[in-house]
Amino acid sequence: MSQTREAPILRRRKNDLPLEIVLNILTRLPAKSVIRFRCVCKPWNSSITSSYFISTHLNNFAHAHDIDNDNDNGDGYIIHMPWDANSSNRVVCTVALDRTFDRISEIEVPFNFPFGSIKIVGSCNGLLCLAGGIGGFPTTDKVIYLWNPSIRKFKRLPDSCLGKLDFVKFGFAYHSENNDYKVLRILSYPMVRPPIPDKIEVYTLSSDSWRRVGMSLRASVMVRDYCSRLPFPLVSGALHWISLVVEGEEERKSEVIMSFDVNSEKFRMLRMPDGSMLIVRFQIGLVSFKGKLAFLTFGKSEPHGGYYYSIWVMREYGMLESWNKIFVVPFQRLAVCIAFTMHGSLLIHCLDLPNQEQKFVLVDAETLHEKDFDIQQPSCVASFIESLALLDGANMLSY
Repeated sequence: MSQTREAPILRRRKNDLPLEIVLNILTRLPAKSVIRFRCVCKPWNSSITSSYFISTHLNNFAHAHDIDNDNDNGDGYIIHMPWDANSSNRVVCTVALDRTFDRISEIEVPFNFPFGSIKIVGSCNGLLCLAGGIGGFPTTDKVIYLWNPSIRKFKRLPDSCLGKLDFVKFGFAYHSENNDYKVLRILSYPMVRPPIPDKIEVYTLSSDSWRRVGMSLRASVMVRDYCSRLPFPLVSGALHWISLVVEGEEERKSEVIMSFDVNSEKFRMLRMPDGSMLIVRFQIGLVSFKGKLAFLTFGKSEPHGGYYYSIWVMREYGMLESWNKIFVVPFQRLAVCIAFTMHGSLLIHCLDLPNQEQKFVLVDAETLHEKDFDIQQPSCVASFIESLALLDGANMLSY
């Protein structure tokens, strides 16, 4: 009796994995590999570019590199680039390990900046926000880009609605409730008398537009530029920075921590840690430490004349009494902190004024172990993770 034999193509289809299993596997692959699989067929392309797939892929990679309060075994990454840019050359970013700053790869920024300083405004879900032309005189020639190097896509943001920009600070955040991204831009007038309150605008990626927001405070609030190379930390869904508050006809001044809730777009004042403002300080700043708001100062110790960093952490967000000093890092040289990692290490720019020499050192705040770092000029630093963010966005440029 003759037997009917199935065509080879039918046998292959019967042995295919279900699409759900295939997609589950794809969400665990590096972004560059996933992008290539978009070409396999239309169903794969449609699934990969969906917001659900992009979020699942991000969650898998974030979990693989997770660093929580009780576990320091995570192996996260950072990205850093030079602070100053020459408009005739492309900027090169370096991807490195968060714990050791050991270099992994280098990535060329695919767009040019105008003349002046550049910085990493922030990093969320593998998406970088870069600002250029932020030095010099008031101008409209200040540009902002959103860039995902993992999928080779970027977008230039539209011009500000505030007009000419002088003293400007930026923040970048993920809007979790709407699966969206926002850029906060603050225009301040720190040298004007009488004080002029900050002007603030917010860019939303989904609408691709800027709009003014009000601060609803009786006092004048002005950004303090103590630590311009540290990005605004995003903690508990809010961006944070240090401001000078001027109240009343007598212009009483006090320094506070300002927060901007990304979801509600409401502002809030938080008090500094007790005792933090009593020292002779050269630098203060805000950072994120293992997902919590941290406050650092660099000051001079008396009577010995040495320097030291003090670091406080807000154990419970919004509870001012939960500020707790966790590290005191002695230092023998004048220095500026340009990064503070999730593992608790400070990247220090050391200055030797008599010899006009500079040096970069990575210091573990807990063990005080120092490691020389082989960068040649001041840099801005942010966390980094592979992701597919911007893959489903409109009006993106590929390269």
